[in-house]
Amino acid sequence: MLRGFVLGVVVTLIVLAATAYMALTSGAVPANADSTPTALEIWATNADLEAVLRRDAPKGPNPVPLTEASLIDGVTLYGRYCAACHGTSAGNAAPTPIARGEYPSPPQLGTDGVEDDPEGVTFWKINHGIRLTGMPSWRKTLTDQQMWTLALFLKHMDKLPPAADAAWKSLQLGPQPPASAGAARPPEP
Repeated sequence: MLRGFVLGVVVTLIVLAATAYMALTSGAVPANADSTPTALEIWATNADLEAVLRRDAPKGPNPVPLTEASLIDGVTLYGRYCAACHGTSAGNAAPTPIARGEYPSPPQLGTDGVEDDPEGVTFWKINHGIRLTGMPSWRKTLTDQQMWTLALFLKHMDKLPPAADAAWKSLQLGPQPPASAGAARPPEP
């Protein structure tokens, strides 16, 4: 009786693995960025990211001091490296063409901020990026000091002192095409 049960479990696992293999290799699972992921994909990527962050994100304090100058430096870095995807203080009111084309959509940090995230988590995300989201790793572009400065700004972006708040609210992106132009596609060759 036990032998039959074990055999049934083994056969079931083999059938599930073969079905998953066939689904993946036949193109049944969408790979395009403009399709909605399955519930299993969402669960797997979120569960893995949360586990990795719990294990690997720095737990100590941010080495960058909380000063108005550091926050303004964070705004400057954000404008140069982050705003193209994550927007300005206008948030969801003005996502860029890049943000509108990414899937999943990058959070517009002016309205979908990360102030509640520990700074070590934000540092880790900037440093390593997030697989399958379009969030790149900045470790080859930014120094640890710069990434911690960004984490400091993002932690405090909802309660900035006057000069840093003015810098954040005046942050502008380069020229953007009109919203209707973003929908237009060039003719196929």
